[in-house]
Amino acid sequence: MSSRFQLQWEVNPFQAGQTIKEFLKEEEISRIALTDIKFRGGNILANGIEVNVRYVLKEGETLTVIFPPENPSEGIAGERIPLEILFEDKYLLVVNKPAGMSTIPSREHPTGSLANALMSYYEENGIRATAHIVTRLDRDTSGIVLIAKHRHIHHLFSKQQQIGKVHRTYEAFAEGNLNLEQGTIVEPIGRKSDSIIEREVRSDGQYARTDYKVLKRYKEFTHVELQLKTGRTHQIRVHMSFIHHPLLGDDLYGGSLLHIKRQALHCKKIQFHHPLTRMELNFTAPLPFDMNELRKKG
Repeated sequence: MSSRFQLQWEVNPFQAGQTIKEFLKEEEISRIALTDIKFRGGNILANGIEVNVRYVLKEGETLTVIFPPENPSEGIAGERIPLEILFEDKYLLVVNKPAGMSTIPSREHPTGSLANALMSYYEENGIRATAHIVTRLDRDTSGIVLIAKHRHIHHLFSKQQQIGKVHRTYEAFAEGNLNLEQGTIVEPIGRKSDSIIEREVRSDGQYARTDYKVLKRYKEFTHVELQLKTGRTHQIRVHMSFIHHPLLGDDLYGGSLLHIKRQALHCKKIQFHHPLTRMELNFTAPLPFDMNELRKKG
């Protein structure tokens, strides 16, 4: 992959007569991106000839937008950590993150993160980009993470997220026996006043909705499937604790460590539309070993 990310279109009869500025607005290229292209080493070409955004497009022309080089983040060092890649093309990656790996470095865990692994992978494969992680997971939550390979692709995914078009499905094991076979938890979530990490349901928090259904009931816990309708920090963990069924292993929110030593939470499926081809894509990741062992218990 070239260090200069580019997009290309063939102008159709319906697009002819538009200015490039009008065309690129419809293609959701942001004003900030256009400013970067103009002042930081990008190019706009019509049939290979450099033009500006006031140029009027003609049918059959090839429009090429070349973005300025993207500099890898200096604050994230590359580390050769294996990645389980479920899908990759020029624009995005879908990976299955193990429990115990942070998504990005933190003060408590400055190394060994998914972002550190990505920086090494990008360097080895000639990809000049920083870690644009679209869907983050907590350090001890396993499962699927969606990653954009360029800031424009990240921008397009953010637009999808804002209108609820990036769907994630989780599996978890919750303490006790849930009363209903399925339900919806709608409770606002905010930061706990005396903690920089912990969240709680609070009246001044952000709107949050979690849908769940029971997969199987066990003597001491319940296997559930959950879907996020919003993406608040620790949302599933906080909501399940709020209804008095904290996740197994989630001692931060009242869960027991008897059966598993980390929160029993796994992102098993993601569904979204490819930001450029518009094709619907679905990916799944099976339960990891520790959660699969819980499933085997009678």
